[in-house]
Amino acid sequence: MTFFSDLPSQDILQRIADELVDGYDEELELEIEDRQWDEEGVRSPEDRLERQRYFRELFRLQGELVKLQDWVQHTRQKVVILFEGRDAAGKGGVIKRITQRLNPRVVRVAALPAPNDRERTQWYFQRYVAHLPAAGEIVLFDRSWYNRAGVERVMGFCTDDEYEEFFRSVPEFEKMLVRSGITLVKYWFSITDEEQHLRFLGRIHDPLKQWKLSPMDLESRVRWEEYTKAKEAMLERTHIPEAPWWVVQAVDKKKARLNCIAHLLGQLPYEEVPHPAVVLPARVRNPDYFRQPVPASMYVPEVY
Repeated sequence: MTFFSDLPSQDILQRIADELVDGYDEELELEIEDRQWDEEGVRSPEDRLERQRYFRELFRLQGELVKLQDWVQHTRQKVVILFEGRDAAGKGGVIKRITQRLNPRVVRVAALPAPNDRERTQWYFQRYVAHLPAAGEIVLFDRSWYNRAGVERVMGFCTDDEYEEFFRSVPEFEKMLVRSGITLVKYWFSITDEEQHLRFLGRIHDPLKQWKLSPMDLESRVRWEEYTKAKEAMLERTHIPEAPWWVVQAVDKKKARLNCIAHLLGQLPYEEVPHPAVVLPARVRNPDYFRQPVPASMYVPEVY
């Protein structure tokens, strides 16, 4: 195995540069690939071909996600998808690619902050229940009630009794969700110590991503082994037939995105919903209609 510290400095800089570009919007990234990077000779033909294959497959899968969305809405399904993993494991990137082409009124993301003083006195699952889907909706939890089994356990934000009560309650809680008609899918994104190190360095050197680094993220580097033990206990104690865990190998971000989306599509028996042909109606023009002029002072300056 090649460790990050063993790489030549030029290789490290190249990997960080790759990491930065990877985070940009898909269309912009493809534009950079086609116009700039080819001219500078930074990418080999094999790399360019591999990236083109990635985009083609991503767009195909996103087309299937649109069909899944239509089916969920049409059949009044209720779907919950949990995304868990270490900091910088790529959860947000997968969520972005899933929701990128979908209707936010049907597919929404729940990314809850730390509980406030009032929420700390509530039943632990209460604030998550408020975000569960109604019929015809999909909710993606960017971290979930499993915070108690991970960050709260490792950082000492819960007592031993609260931790054990969580493990007694969560299987029953999830069985209740499934019995109520919710499809529950749980993903754990797995990365190596060295890969997280690299991604954190990428965030440090990217001014557009520095906001992603919190003191808690930095502390997670120190407590890597404690998080590993917490993760192993979580998977062992909450992997139930009604809601099993699925582990996504996430060291390669692009493969992780494609693999996760493809797997998700296989978890639901969706079918393409037929839609009537869309016909654009002709605009009605009235001879007495006059468009009022807008004062020039109201226009946004055309800087570009």
